[in-house]
Parts: sequence; structure tokens; C-alpha cells
Amino acid sequence: MEATRPEPFEIVLRPDTGWRSAELAGLWQYRDLLSLLVWRDFVSKYKQTVLGPLWFIVQPVAMTLVFTVIFGKIAGLSTDGLPPVLFYLCGQLGWNYFSQTFTSNSTTFVTNSALFSKVYFPRLVVPVAALVSNLIAFTIQFATFVGFYLYFKYVLHAGGFAAGWMVTLLPLLVLQTALLSLGASLVMSAATAKYRDLTHLSALLLQIWMYATPVIYPLSKFPADWRWIAVLNPMTPIVEAFRLVLLGTGTVQPLDLAVSIGTTMVLLAAGLVLFGRMEKTFVDVV
Repeated sequence: MEATRPEPFEIVLRPDTGWRSAELAGLWQYRDLLSLLVWRDFVSKYKQTVLGPLWFIVQPVAMTLVFTVIFGKIAGLSTDGLPPVLFYLCGQLGWNYFSQTFTSNSTTFVTNSALFSKVYFPRLVVPVAALVSNLIAFTIQFATFVGFYLYFKYVLHAGGFAAGWMVTLLPLLVLQTALLSLGASLVMSAATAKYRDLTHLSALLLQIWMYATPVIYPLSKFPADWRWIAVLNPMTPIVEAFRLVLLGTGTVQPLDLAVSIGTTMVLLAAGLVLFGRMEKTFVDVV
């Protein structure tokens, strides 16, 4: 009986610089692991809670009520003629997806150091899994927004808003939000692996970033002399575009979107490069 010969294999050595250092091809090779991590991230957030996934609905609705009372009724901030509930819910759609992904991935190396130091797999699988998992949460929150939209439109017969043909551009907005959040969080995760103080700074940075983004106020009411600073924030055109696409009202200029897309690409490229370099040496510094 002839003995079975072991299958040949080869080891490929390549430099750890450039785009390939982030192991982009490994995402497809480890797609089973990716799907398991997506489910783990989604389930673990509210495991053993009473409401479970309903928290994905309770949180934005509760924040909408707070914004409506404090900023709408007490502070009297404009909502561009839109119903305050729809204005704040829509503003939170893109922002919540961005902030949840940024929070999940900004400490990837620190929170997963035990796993990373024991077994090999492309480290990029972990932040991408969080990105996809948060997309499920975004879908639930979007369905909540649609429910309120239909209620205001066809039950209360409120006017001043409408979703036109531009709603077909929504997937592109979601894609840009995903890429921006991934790029920013990869840069932060590479930095926090070396400078642990940044783990405390990231929460503060995210809070400041939210107030610099027109989530609770419209860009149209921003002082004209300072508007150019507001649009340097890549999330500003995204949030305004969400309102324009879903409600028909929003201050969006083609140049603002171009700057936002350019910033997204730069952050994503920088994040992939820094993440790819840090994953080779993070065990020495974490």
C-alpha cells in the first residue's frame, strides 16, 4: 500500500510595508471567522439584558426625546422646518453608526491582546467584524426612523419633508460612513496600542466631534464666516446628506462632499498602513 505523500506547501516572505501589510486578502480567506465575530459582537452587547436588541431602538429614541425637549423646546434651536423628532432621529443615523464603530475599534489591540498573542489570523478581521456588526444595529435604527417617518407622514399628515429619488443614494452614504469610521478607528487603535493615555482621550474626542457635527442643529444656521471650518469635519456633509436624502432638507454642496470623500480616503489609507505596521509589533508594547 503506497503511503500518502504530504501536500506541498510554500512560505511567501514579503516586506511589512505598504497596503499588503494589512492582510486585506486574508479577510476573504478567514470569512468564516469574520462571520462568527460579527455574530459575537452583535449578541454580546446586550446578552443577558431584559430588552436585548430593543436597546438599539430605545437609545436613539430616548436621545431624540432629550434633544427635542432641551435643544428644541428650551434652547429653541432650529430644525430647518422639519419635525424635531424626525430631524434628530435622522441626524443620529449616520452619527451613531460612525461613533459605535469608532468606539468598538479604537482599542482593538488593547482589548484583544490576549487573543492576538495566542493564535494567528489577519488582525483586520476584528475591526471589520465590528463594522459589519454595527451595520446590523444601523439597520434596526433605520427601520425605527422609517416607522416614525410613516407615522408623521400618513397619520399626523405633517408636511415640510419628503424622500425623493435621492433616497437611492443612501447606500453610498452608508458606505462612506463605514469607511470613514473604519479609517479613523484604525488610526486610533494603532495609536492607543503605543500610547495608552489615548484610550481615555478617545471618548472625549468623540464627544467633542459630535458637537462639531450638525446632529442637534442644522448646518444652515451655522455662522456663514465659520461654515468652511464646519465642513472640514468629514461627518458634517454626511449627516446633512442623510437629512437631504431621507427628508428632502439639508445643506449639502458638491465641494463639501468631495472634501469629505477625500478625507475619508486619506484616513482609510493611513489607518490601513498604520494598523498593518502595528500588528507586527504590538505584542512588544501592549
